[in-house]
Amino acid sequence: MENQPHNQHGEAPGTGSRAGVLNINDYASKKSAAQSMLDVALLMANSSQLKTVLHSGAQQRFYNPLIALISISISLQLIVGLLLIFIVKSDLNDVKQQPRLNTMNNMATVFVFLTVLINIIITALGFESGGNSI
Repeated sequence: MENQPHNQHGEAPGTGSRAGVLNINDYASKKSAAQSMLDVALLMANSSQLKTVLHSGAQQRFYNPLIALISISISLQLIVGLLLIFIVKSDLNDVKQQPRLNTMNNMATVFVFLTVLINIIITALGFESGGNSI
């Protein structure tokens, strides 16, 4: 059995089972849905941080940088969400669409990376409000 040739799906000839074959559209939809849920959680956290910073007032040491960074993070998250919607709505098996979808997926990945970096900086800056830090 070990020396038997396998087809492109890793199956031995004659097995006839393709139940385990990955449907790329289903995979992309599930991946995008999971990523969107994480994006929503981070969006809610950033909204809460923005509200807290705005309530702390301009006397806060890092007020302007925090407002700018949180706003950029929220904007990037909205862009990623839109990119994911376009990717999910497209047919990944359509060869003509694949270069555009690949570019969109790469852009979403870069934006997610930037969002993570920005949120690390937001956390590092933090601030004190009544003895509590965000």
